Amino acid sequence: MITYQLEPNLSPNEFKDVLVKSTLSERRPIDDSERIKAMVDNANLIITARDNDKLVGVSRSITDFVYCTYLSDLAVDETYQKLGIGKELIRLTKKETPQATLILLAAPAAEHYYPHIGMTKTDVCFLLKDINDLK
Repeated sequence: MITYQLEPNLSPNEFKDVLVKSTLSERRPIDDSERIKAMVDNANLIITARDNDKLVGVSRSITDFVYCTYLSDLAVDETYQKLGIGKELIRLTKKETPQATLILLAAPAAEHYYPHIGMTKTDVCFLLKDINDLK
């Protein structure tokens, strides 16, 4: 049975492990333990899914709780995918921040999943990775 809970003190090692098991590690700095630790420490809304004590999913967000919630990482262990865990993590994230708009950047492989569960696709997102690119 999968249980869900707020877990603000999630272990960086467990977080890294679920990133690897979900394939999100391809786009995350998993070889940089300090960044992984900072990612967990600086998130202010972390919801986990566990099968007994085993971490099988995580929703890691940064939010002001009233206007916007950036769901930065939605990771579900591949062996637990297609069981509704990701959708439930999104639902619980939104439930914690009901007034806020939930914002998520989809991994390429998951781009078609989010509209399927009722999220609206938008093409008005902009990224700046390097300050020197700002003109």
